[in-house]
Amino acid sequence: MTTQGTTGGERRARARTADVLVVDDEQDIRELIELSLMRMGLGVDAAGSVGEARALLAERKYRLCLTDMRLPDGEGLEVVRHIATHCADTPVAVITAHGSMDNAVAVLKAGAFDYLSKPVTLEQLRALVKSALDVQVREEQPRTGQKLIGESPTMVQVKGLIDRLARSQAPVYISGESGSGKERAARMIHELGPRAQQSFVAVNCGAIPENLMESEFFGYRKGAFTGAESDREGFFQAAHGGTLFLDEVADLPLAMQVKLLRVIQERRVRRVGDTQEQPVDVRIISATHQNLRERVEQGRFRQDLFYRLNVIELRMPSLRERQEDIPLLAQAILLRLAGDGGPTPPRLTEAALRALSNYAFPGNVRELENILERAMALSVGAEIDAGDLMLDPSHEDDVALTGVDLNGEGGGLQQYLDRVEKQAILDALGKTHGNRTAAARLLGVTFRSLRYRMERLDMKGE
Repeated sequence: MTTQGTTGGERRARARTADVLVVDDEQDIRELIELSLMRMGLGVDAAGSVGEARALLAERKYRLCLTDMRLPDGEGLEVVRHIATHCADTPVAVITAHGSMDNAVAVLKAGAFDYLSKPVTLEQLRALVKSALDVQVREEQPRTGQKLIGESPTMVQVKGLIDRLARSQAPVYISGESGSGKERAARMIHELGPRAQQSFVAVNCGAIPENLMESEFFGYRKGAFTGAESDREGFFQAAHGGTLFLDEVADLPLAMQVKLLRVIQERRVRRVGDTQEQPVDVRIISATHQNLRERVEQGRFRQDLFYRLNVIELRMPSLRERQEDIPLLAQAILLRLAGDGGPTPPRLTEAALRALSNYAFPGNVRELENILERAMALSVGAEIDAGDLMLDPSHEDDVALTGVDLNGEGGGLQQYLDRVEKQAILDALGKTHGNRTAAARLLGVTFRSLRYRMERLDMKGE
């Protein structure tokens, strides 16, 4: 269906050249969007219902779909799900009414590229369309420079999810242990997406003094407080058009969580000392090594902010969960440490690789980098042997528990049993994304029993 008033010849010509499908039951809105898109050189088809949209999607492939949330025969969510199932390469954005942020979260989870709140400005519409079409142009080009190394099934799955997340504008929450590569994953999502040419601003929320948080995040006007000698932009203004990465977001104090929630919902910030708000366009990616759901249950993190940040979750696996990637990671790290044009890096012996594979890596990839950098600095030959790694004995053999020799260096029956128990707890926590209540249920013990066992095994920080 096209906008009323067009001739049959015009409709047939448009059907051959349309780039965008606009789904809205209000004719004046359809015409306004169509006119704006035509000025951008884009052809448009229009539908007034879910049924008409499905019929047009069955006839041709579109580069973008814009749909209203409320339609006469259903909701825009149905269009989003239909496209996700039958036209997965077509990005779709949803236009929502004021006060329907929960619906916006629902459509983003269903696969929508982005959403706009009514009333829609032409500037917002053009920026969204440009972002969507930039994604498709970039996807047609070969992708290089991926920074997450690993070919294990777990990492293949993670990188595939990152590819899909890069096409969306939905907020992403990255969970995982310290040193597992959360910031690298966030940078990949940014660099593979439509905002790649704009700023990526990484903020460690735990490193900012509480009394400076508001001015650091939102900026300030000259004279707003003692020492404010000139206007200054905050993190949100610096990331305008790009991505704001909130690392260790669990460390934000509750007062700042309230202000952050408002900015995310309204997409506007007010500098300290200013009377006017400024619009900001940023994609939010957040991360923490802590269990954010537990902090919500404890009342230490706002539930409404958690749901705004955790539209889509990406869990980064620990190095223990992808042992087969260790040789590849080690080789890449040694090459990087040697530098371009530098000497040939030393080779890891079979014994060294075996020792690394049997090590628990509580610090994950970051710890592997530190171990190899130290070994490379101290090595005098062309090889790095197991002894050169100087691994922490308390974490050796934690992974290869089934191969422990009780008559050899295993440390006796109790130490062996402790290692087995600790690994079982780590595996359960990994499967439940750190949720101790769910892990206890998985292990068949009470939460109190699990807590006692973790304290006895010195696992308080896990």
